Amino acid sequence: MSIQKERAINFIEHDWEENIIPALSDYITIPCLSPEFDKDWERNGFIDEAMKQLETWVQNQGIRGLSCEILKLPGKTPVLFIEVDSSEKTSVFFYGHIDKQPQATGWDEGLHPFKAVRKGSKLYGRGSVDDGYALFCALSSIKALQDQGLSHPRCVIFIESCEESGSYDLPDYLEILKDRIGTPDIMICLDSGCGNYESLWLTTSLRGAVIGTLRVNILEKGVHSGEASGIIPSSFRIIRSLLSRLEDEKTGEILLKECHVEIPEDRQKQIKQTAEILGVGVYDHFPLVKGARPMSEDESILLLNETWKPILSITGVEGIPPLEQAGNVLRPFTSLKLSLRLPPTCDPVKAGVALKEILEQNAPYGARVQFDLELPLEGWNAPTFSSSFSDSVNEASKKYFGREVCYLGMGGSIGFMKLFAEKYPNAQFMVTGALGPQSNAHGPNEALDIPTAKKLTCCLTEIVGGFVKA
Repeated sequence: MSIQKERAINFIEHDWEENIIPALSDYITIPCLSPEFDKDWERNGFIDEAMKQLETWVQNQGIRGLSCEILKLPGKTPVLFIEVDSSEKTSVFFYGHIDKQPQATGWDEGLHPFKAVRKGSKLYGRGSVDDGYALFCALSSIKALQDQGLSHPRCVIFIESCEESGSYDLPDYLEILKDRIGTPDIMICLDSGCGNYESLWLTTSLRGAVIGTLRVNILEKGVHSGEASGIIPSSFRIIRSLLSRLEDEKTGEILLKECHVEIPEDRQKQIKQTAEILGVGVYDHFPLVKGARPMSEDESILLLNETWKPILSITGVEGIPPLEQAGNVLRPFTSLKLSLRLPPTCDPVKAGVALKEILEQNAPYGARVQFDLELPLEGWNAPTFSSSFSDSVNEASKKYFGREVCYLGMGGSIGFMKLFAEKYPNAQFMVTGALGPQSNAHGPNEALDIPTAKKLTCCLTEIVGGFVKA
C-alpha cells in the first residue's frame, strides 16, 4: 500500500498549522542557550525547561507505540530519547538538538530572539530553524504514516542539548543507549541546510574546524601612545604579522599545507552542478553593503572555497576598547578569536598543532604570544548512497518539491557526524535541513521557512514509509 500524496500533504499541513507552529513558538520563547554561552545553565534551568516542554508535547501526540523520556547523566546536559516501536525489521534514527546560539544584535524592529513572530512564510526567533523544528518534523512524518494505516520502521528520535557547544556529552549517551538504539538502517540528521527553498537538498560534506584564541602581550600595562609609539611596537601590528604567517591577506588563501586536502573528483563535479543550479544564489542572499562583491565571480570557486578549502575568520576581539573609550594609549595586548574552517577530510588535530606552532614560534620583538586551542571539530564526507536509497530520496523530492534532489557541501561543522559514521558504518545517511538563504541561524532574524519545513516533512514521510522490509 503506497502513500497517498494528497492525504499526506493535507495531514502535514494541518499538523504544522494547528499543532506544531504553536508548540515551536512556545519553545522559541525559552532562552535555552548552549552551555558554552550559559555557564550557569544548570542553575538557570532553561535547557531543562525546554526539554520538559517538548517531552510533554511529544507525549500528547497520540502516536502508537511511542515511549519518551528525558535522560540526564550526572553533570551532563540532558537528552530527549523517543522510541516508536514497530514490527518491521528496519530502523531509522532521527537526530536534532534544542540548545541555542546567543541572542546576537541587529534584529529587525518587531523581531526578538525569544519571541516567535510569523511574517509571511517565515517563523522568526532563535532556535526556530537551528534546530527546534527537527523534533516536530520527525514526529509529524511518523504521524502521517500512521494516519494512513501504513507500516513504518522502528524509529528512534534523539534530541540533545549541547550541539552548539560541540556535542561533548553525546558519546556518553550513545554508549549507554547503544542497546536501545540498535543498528539503524537510516541516519537522518535535520540540522543541516539547503541551497534554496525549491528542492530537497542532501548534504554531501561538512567542514571541520580549529578554533582558538590568539593573544599577544607586549606591555604589562597601557602607556601614553605619544611617548611610547615608535619605541614599543603595537600588539595589533604584531598580531597582524602573525596572521600573515597563516593567511595571504590579499586572497584569503591559507598557507599551512596541513590544512589542505586533495578534493575528490565526484565532489568537484557536484559543486559545478550545484553552481549551475544556484548561479548568483550562491552569494546574493548575503547582506553585502552596496558596491561590495564576493571573493570570486565564479560560483564554482565560491562553493569550493565554502566546502573544501580552508578559510580563516576572526570572530572575536579583546583588548581594544570601543571608539568612545579609545584614549591615546598604546594598549598592552590584543586577543583575537580565530575560527579556521577545514576541508571535510582534513585532520583537525594535526592542523591545530601546526597552527599553534606557526603562530607561537619566533615571536616578533620577543612579545609574549599564546594560542589556546579549543576542542577540534572533525569534518565529514558522506558515504556513497545505495542506488535504492538514492532513488527513494529523488522520488520524494520530485513528488513534493516538483524537482530532483540536489546535493550540497556545507561550510559549517556538525562535529558528531564523524562519530555517527564510525558507529553505524552500514547506515544510509540523510543529512538535510531547512537552513536556507537568509535563515541566519546564528545571527539576527533567524527564521524557519514554513513551506519548506512542511515539504521536508512530506519527503520524510515518503522516504521512511518506503524503507520497510517484510
